[in-house]
Amino acid sequence: MIRQPVESSNLRSVGYDEESRILEIEFHSGAVYQYYDVPPEVYQELLRAPSLGKYFHANIRNVYQYKRVG
Repeated sequence: MIRQPVESSNLRSVGYDEESRILEIEFHSGAVYQYYDVPPEVYQELLRAPSLGKYFHANIRNVYQYKRVG
């Protein structure tokens, strides 16, 4: 999946596949996680959020099933 770099103290890059509804996030630690069945509007809201880390913790982490892939 192609990820785009983001300005965040927690997240390094994010990518999204609309067909499979998979959100992929790379953290500054180097870990990469995929979050499943994420609606496209959640991805768009993440990108527009003033703080990507806060949005991630409030709306994605512990909400969607995920798997570490890297």
